[in-house]
Amino acid sequence: MRAHYCRVASDTLAQVLRERGLRLTAQRQLVLEAVYDLGHATPDQVHCKVAETAAGVNISTVYRTLELLEDIGLVTHTHLSHGAPTYHAALEEQHVHLVCRGCGRIDEVQPSALDEVSARLKDDRGFQLDVGHVSFFGKCKSCAGG
Repeated sequence: MRAHYCRVASDTLAQVLRERGLRLTAQRQLVLEAVYDLGHATPDQVHCKVAETAAGVNISTVYRTLELLEDIGLVTHTHLSHGAPTYHAALEEQHVHLVCRGCGRIDEVQPSALDEVSARLKDDRGFQLDVGHVSFFGKCKSCAGG
């Protein structure tokens, strides 16, 4: 499935970059592929993956490219810890992240799990929740001893 996403994203990346008068570079392609291959990845993790193929790509190029890819809608980020943001494919269905503070495992649930909360926030405060950026921290079943 990720290979399909990556092919579609590569085609889209080339098209969107051309529309903006920019080129599809090897570095941009490698960063996009790394995000799609890794699933959820920090810029440092993306950099390590890219460095497997192109050792000369520096971390600042990775950060700039991630920002560009997010601007054009191919990747999105969320905060799964106090550290760097975590990037993942924007073509995936939105999901809510469950982050275990014990083992670090990241699980996903459908946005519908927050339907009641989302509706209440909208009714009470006129606030529309962006579930793609929602992360809950706690302990998974294994770490909680259950």
